[in-house]
Amino acid sequence: MLLFLSKRKWQAITAMLVSACPVALSANDQIGPDAAHVAAEWQTLSSQIAESNNWGLDRLRNETYRQEALILPSDVDPNAVVNRQLSGLIDHLEKSGVDLAAEKLELQAINKNASQLDSQGQFAKLTNLRRRVAFKNPLLDFDKLLFLKHDKMVRGERHMVDQYLGFNQSKRGGVFVLHNPFSDDAKTVSLSANASVENGRLKGKELENNGSFISLELDYEGEYIYFAFTEAEHQPRDKEYSFDEDPLRHLKNINGEKAHFKSYYNFTPSGNFQIMRMKADGTELTALTDASHNDFDPCILPSGRIVFISDRIEGNQRCGGRYNSTFTLHSMMPDGSDIIPLSHHDTNEWHPSVDNNGMIIYTRWDYVDRDSDVAHHIWHCFPDGRNPRAYHGNYPKVREHRPWMELSHRAIPGSDKYLSVSVPHHGENYGSLIMLDLKKEDDGGMSQVKRITPEVLFPEAEKAPGVPHAKGKHKPNGEIYGQPWPLSEDFYICTYSPDGDKHGIYLVDSFGNKELLYRDSEIGCLDPMPLRARKKPREIPVQTTQALADKGATGQPVDRQHMEPGWGTVSIMNVYASKHEWPKDTVIKELRVVNPYPKPNYHQHKPKIGHANQSIARGILGTAPVEKDGSAYFKVPVGMPIYFQAVDENGFMVQNMRSITYLHEGENLSCVGCHESKQSTPINSSSAPLAMTRPPSPLVNDLEGSYPLTFPRMVQPILDQHCVSCHDSEESAGSLRGDKFDPKLGWSEAFTTLNQYAWGKHGGNGGINKNKRSYSLPGQEGFRVSKLYKILVENDHHGVQLSDDEMRRIAAWVDCNSNFYGAYVGLEEQARGEVVPPLLGLPPQIPFDQLQR
Repeated sequence: MLLFLSKRKWQAITAMLVSACPVALSANDQIGPDAAHVAAEWQTLSSQIAESNNWGLDRLRNETYRQEALILPSDVDPNAVVNRQLSGLIDHLEKSGVDLAAEKLELQAINKNASQLDSQGQFAKLTNLRRRVAFKNPLLDFDKLLFLKHDKMVRGERHMVDQYLGFNQSKRGGVFVLHNPFSDDAKTVSLSANASVENGRLKGKELENNGSFISLELDYEGEYIYFAFTEAEHQPRDKEYSFDEDPLRHLKNINGEKAHFKSYYNFTPSGNFQIMRMKADGTELTALTDASHNDFDPCILPSGRIVFISDRIEGNQRCGGRYNSTFTLHSMMPDGSDIIPLSHHDTNEWHPSVDNNGMIIYTRWDYVDRDSDVAHHIWHCFPDGRNPRAYHGNYPKVREHRPWMELSHRAIPGSDKYLSVSVPHHGENYGSLIMLDLKKEDDGGMSQVKRITPEVLFPEAEKAPGVPHAKGKHKPNGEIYGQPWPLSEDFYICTYSPDGDKHGIYLVDSFGNKELLYRDSEIGCLDPMPLRARKKPREIPVQTTQALADKGATGQPVDRQHMEPGWGTVSIMNVYASKHEWPKDTVIKELRVVNPYPKPNYHQHKPKIGHANQSIARGILGTAPVEKDGSAYFKVPVGMPIYFQAVDENGFMVQNMRSITYLHEGENLSCVGCHESKQSTPINSSSAPLAMTRPPSPLVNDLEGSYPLTFPRMVQPILDQHCVSCHDSEESAGSLRGDKFDPKLGWSEAFTTLNQYAWGKHGGNGGINKNKRSYSLPGQEGFRVSKLYKILVENDHHGVQLSDDEMRRIAAWVDCNSNFYGAYVGLEEQARGEVVPPLLGLPPQIPFDQLQR
């Protein structure tokens, strides 16, 4: 029977436990569990046992890494839980050669004499023994833990992006070291208490408790510490940004309609994060970036360069109702010079780290023409930014049946698995610990995921552990664990708080045990890690020419592949290599290359680009030929987001790509196939792919009005030629005029009429329900499945005869999501058929008029 005790009873238990538990060093600092902490753990476990009747135990059994970590129906009280978890730990450590004979006898004695103790007395002895056993782990061979003190966000929207905006932070925190963490005489030392900045805008300023600290990093030698700092100045604006001040943060919509203005989203140097470096003894505090942009998440590469997250690429999130900058992977030299973009993605990225193979792993928010809440999971790329790939989690079948979002990815030492945290989209960087095994095939669910902490639900995906929401919802909160540092597949240093606030530092294991190392009752801890040298992964050779060190002696890119400046190459071995079945007798003739333009303005649906909700403005760069064996080799501009469509002999899309990629200067992007299995080995061929026996093809684009792609330029001339006169004379036919417009959306009457026969995939939260799935299937996308196809191709529409070029233009318009606008600005001009260049996403080295069609 569970005991929920009165205050008087707990006071008596506390007095009994004081002699067995170490006492905190000060009013705020707690080193190890005092009596109140032990009592709180009893209450937490008691609550979990009571609530577990409503958990999805069958699912948890199947998905949990170690069964000892579960709460079971046989657990009558917390002692049963601790007994099982402690026994699992003892067995594991003994197999590692640790002598625990005395501790095993002590455990037997505690349980044998349980009848002579009350339940809480037994619990105190068990947890005391557990701590001593845990600290005998040979992996705890270091004597210092580095960490930050940090408050969770104090203002702004609770959101995965907003948590990294400097003006949403408190002005508290610092850089600290916990000495002798695996003992009861540990102590904390501040490295930032008397440190002042030696350069830049903040020269002479002491940072501790004068701003907020996030994103801790340590170099491989254990000599230099990196972090992001903001003064956290909150300076509400009393007016909008003017276009002259900052056109990308100008909040007026193009038609003069004002969006809801949120004054506290004011981007200034004192409200941005900037990256700092200091020596491990607290000296030489140096600013590496200047806060002209929001910079954070520094990560040291084996080469010595620093990869970090920055909003320098500009852009704004496509959902929501506030200005929220897009931040992505960048790289710089150790002194902060030579800053270059590694990613040209159009939505946010987080938390780069380096895996055991020397690759960058990070989280990418990935949604092109699909639900905004289905894909923000682990991605890989080379240290120079090449070849971004998702081997896990990007195309779920049901978004509530696995982690909603995953952050804080770390490679596990001596393993090919990764430790991560299942976190919310509408929340902060805390949740439930998970392990990823990417060698397994991704089934769109949990095949690659194991729960480490099954007692904590997946935030936003679940309403209780193992019980999915019918529709994602960030209640209950579940922001319990955070920022794990793996010591092995079974042991981790991480932050933890049973109530999701003011997280402490804990030693956690896969059997369900956790030991408090340090907490501050007034402020949370963040990013704990051993303060010591660590093994450096291999350095992967650079194969791009965008960094200064990788350019020729004259400062121009090295001509590694005889490329023209501003262009890279793409090679595909066989487009038919796919984990999805192609329609019978399909012949792919071309690959269409599409350039989506990042959204610069600040409100979802404004402007409404076209048929689908939150559709992205885009343009067609052109097509490249596909050889008989399915191979292709072609040139593509660098430094911009792109995606591909497989096109048949009629110019109709057969397969679509609902993600983006990009190329860097000097890069050849190579793919096995089109949505091929990431875990299978490519089939060896006795001969080279046909496309690779010739020079790369140039892109060819003869579709008028396709770059930027707008309905008035691409489709309306065809309607004027073949359709308008008849539709004008037939009142019930629907207007196809291009010179009359909807006063709210700005669309022409022709677009409004054809919109009901068009096709498109929706963005936004819940878009997966409208789209039916999060991924594309061959033959089930685009023009060929639209109502317009039936009218123009399958039926004789009043004898209308379109030329091949006209049919291809209409098909390409539908295949590209049936948009009206091709940019987020100049709406009236676009509606009149004028060319309006997009503000973002264009190739940086190729003149716009060279690509315009």
